[in-house]
Order: sequence, then structure tokens, then C-alpha cells
Amino acid sequence: MNDCDALLQAVLREAEALGIPVSQNIDPEVKRNRRAARRFGCCRFREGRFEIEVAQRLAEGPEAGCRETLAHEALHTCCGCRNHGKRWQSYAAKMNAAYGYTISRTSTNEKMGVEELRSPNYILRCTRCGAEFHRLRASQLTRHPERYRCRCGGSLTRVL
Repeated sequence: MNDCDALLQAVLREAEALGIPVSQNIDPEVKRNRRAARRFGCCRFREGRFEIEVAQRLAEGPEAGCRETLAHEALHTCCGCRNHGKRWQSYAAKMNAAYGYTISRTSTNEKMGVEELRSPNYILRCTRCGAEFHRLRASQLTRHPERYRCRCGGSLTRVL
């Protein structure tokens, strides 16, 4: 199990070393969410302080995924960075370049090194390269896969 509180402090020091203006009002105790199935982390502003939360499964997974999520959430404490706008993206790019992170707006279970909690309701497969695309919800892609192409140029078919 990762020591999320210590990892958060390390991430904050990294951001400060790059001149990224993270807030000084961050709760040092990282909350853990046992029910989070779709997100890895969250940053909330309550009573004048920022609270950072990570999914329990991420806290129990590889350190790299937990650390990167904490960095992602810490960037939301910067002024003007409550969303994933240009300022947030520029700070994420700085962290990525300096420390080898791959901080982005979204991530995958595979990248974070944790197991998917929910089974996909739809699976699409490329007829050329065999790549699979898992989806939880119905969409234009799941209803009409013939309208879409894989990165390799192959057509998609629905398997499930």
C-alpha cells in the first residue's frame, strides 16, 4: 500500500521546484475512496482548503500511478486550474518533461496499473489489427461501428 500522504508532499515539492504555484492550503491527508470505479482522483475545495482524494484501488496499486494522480490533482489547486484548461495543461507539460510523468486529462486502468472494476457492455474489434475497444455505455460507435475506423485504417465490428 502506498503512503499517499508522503507521495503528495513529494509531488508538491516537485511542482514548487519548477515554479508551479500550487496552493499552500492543501490538506496534507489524502482521502481514500473505496467506491470509486471510474475515476482515479479528485480535488475538492472545502472550507478554504483543498482536499485531494484517490481511489483505494489506486492507493493499493503501483506507486507510479498513485504519484501521477496526486500530481494531476495537485495541479488543480493552482489559481485558474480547476478545469483542464490551457494553464493546467502547461503545468502538466512542465511536470511531464521534468519528471517523466504522463499527466493528462484522463487515463486508463492499464496505464495506472490497476484492474478494471467494471466489465464492458460493448466490445469492438478491428478486422485488420485485432485491437479491441471496450465501452461501458451505448454510443454512436457501439450502434454503428461500420462508420468508424481503427488507427491502423481497419474497420470495426462489434463483438459484444
